[in-house]
Amino acid sequence: MNTGSDEPGEVAVAADKAGTDRPEAGQEAGHDAERGLGSRAPEFIKSRRLLHLSWQVGVFVVGLAVVGAGIVMLPLPGPGWVVIFGGMAIWATEFVWAQLVLRWTKRKVTEAAHRALDPKVRRRNITLTVIGLVIIGVLAGIYLWKFGLVMPWKIKDQ
Repeated sequence: MNTGSDEPGEVAVAADKAGTDRPEAGQEAGHDAERGLGSRAPEFIKSRRLLHLSWQVGVFVVGLAVVGAGIVMLPLPGPGWVVIFGGMAIWATEFVWAQLVLRWTKRKVTEAAHRALDPKVRRRNITLTVIGLVIIGVLAGIYLWKFGLVMPWKIKDQ
């Protein structure tokens, strides 16, 4: 078990099941499961309390502006949810609560993707889509049979 290091700046890391303390070449070194929670601010900023507080306020304001823009984009044209999650990612560089929300969101999205790729669910979704399209086609056919094809701007006052 690795109990730490005598070198400054090193953190003690518990050995994983394979017995290695470092990620393998194929793994991402900054993977969320391996990276601790907390501030990602540079060390010279974290070492000064007032500067770190100013940094946190700046990160919060920028993240708030991005999340606010994403909320505005929800009813308007634009990638609203993408921008909101971008703002959350900005907050996650500094705030633990945002890091936890992003981890939870990533886990739920991954679970939903796995469920959506399940063959039974895909068959059900395709079946429901076909049934919906048939119903819309039948309703459109009944409308055209009853009223014919008349453009809305050619309807005369009745």
